[in-house]
Amino acid sequence: MHHSLAFIEGIGGPELMFIMFIILLLFGANKLPELARGAGKAIREFKKATSNVETEMRRAMEEPPTPPSPRPLGTVQQGEPEKPALPPPAAD
Repeated sequence: MHHSLAFIEGIGGPELMFIMFIILLLFGANKLPELARGAGKAIREFKKATSNVETEMRRAMEEPPTPPSPRPLGTVQQGEPEKPALPPPAAD
């Protein structure tokens, strides 16, 4: 079985410290709180969106299917070919 985050298993304390040091060098000490705040907001929005989708899916699965409503006489359903009109009666 393949896990998408399997590479994280090999990361220990020294590796994490090195990664944090590189991030500190790239963004600077003043930008780190702002970066962390933005990441937190993004994660929160993602969780909220996935929760909404999950709720909608569960609600749709729990609803009984509605039977198709009968169509009024003389209407044509989409995809159904129209019946040709009858020619007028011939006057003799």
